Amino acid sequence: MEASRIAIPIGVTLDRFIRSNESQYPQSVGDFSQLLRDIALASKVVNREINKAGLIDIMGSSGSHNTGGDDQQKLDILADIRFSRALLKGGAACAIISEEADSMNVLNINGKYIVAIDPLDGSSNIDVNVSIGTIFSVFRRLSNIGEPVTLEDCLQCGTEQVAAGYILYGSSTMLVFTTGQGVNGFTYEATLGEYFLSHPNITIKPEANTYSINEGNSNSFVQEGIHDYLNECKLEQFAGRYIGSLVADIHRNLLKGGIYLYPATKNNPDGKLRIMFEANSLAFIVEQAGGKASDGVQRILEIVPTSIHQKTPLFIGSSEMVKKLELALNK
Repeated sequence: MEASRIAIPIGVTLDRFIRSNESQYPQSVGDFSQLLRDIALASKVVNREINKAGLIDIMGSSGSHNTGGDDQQKLDILADIRFSRALLKGGAACAIISEEADSMNVLNINGKYIVAIDPLDGSSNIDVNVSIGTIFSVFRRLSNIGEPVTLEDCLQCGTEQVAAGYILYGSSTMLVFTTGQGVNGFTYEATLGEYFLSHPNITIKPEANTYSINEGNSNSFVQEGIHDYLNECKLEQFAGRYIGSLVADIHRNLLKGGIYLYPATKNNPDGKLRIMFEANSLAFIVEQAGGKASDGVQRILEIVPTSIHQKTPLFIGSSEMVKKLELALNK
């Protein structure tokens, strides 16, 4: 048997990918590369914890709530600790803002970057073994290195992101991220402890026949035109696919095409998803893949945040589908 058939190449590791592309991304040297490695390392630890969730007492509610009023799961808190510790020890981040914390957490005044993170989105699905994820954004700090970190460092428009990504913990664990030069996906190989490039240069179809929305909230939608758009989807016999785990829903539509809708409701008139922890990152990724992200009126990445936990409606996915949705909302 030929040696080439015996030793089939296993692919490009995340670390090798970062190093080989440093010349393309001026920001991807030194501290920035370390930051990506720190996030990847923490995700491996969280992945390990998730995989043994049914064997030890880390499932279920913690008995507390986060700033948004959501019931905190034990794994929410654990994931928040894992990512915070990894970023603290790496030293590249000056501060982290987390969906699980009320305010920013200063890590290192000599760090260059701000990390905004939802450590474990959809964690309530752990009990039923449904895919969940981590969402993150990276910004350059505005204040001078060595000086106190400010709130203004954290409240930047999505257009100022230098990187964004998500980790999907599912049938396989994937890290998908962008540094503004396209989108690449890496699959975790647990026996080797490495992420390998499995989905290079991801692009999203401009049109598809899948829509993702929690129609159980339909009686409380407050944005006019949503029902008209959904009726049009049904008339065209589009498939409704809603997992209820944001990263999983976005990931499926990113690979197969489709639109994800989370409109404003009577209980959440400003929307439910957080700009800094969910919408900005996912919008950056989807736009880099050729898609579109909107609050129904304006581009998500151009929203000027005024608070860390600010919320927004979100319509994101295949570009032509989002454009049609915007037309329905603004008749």
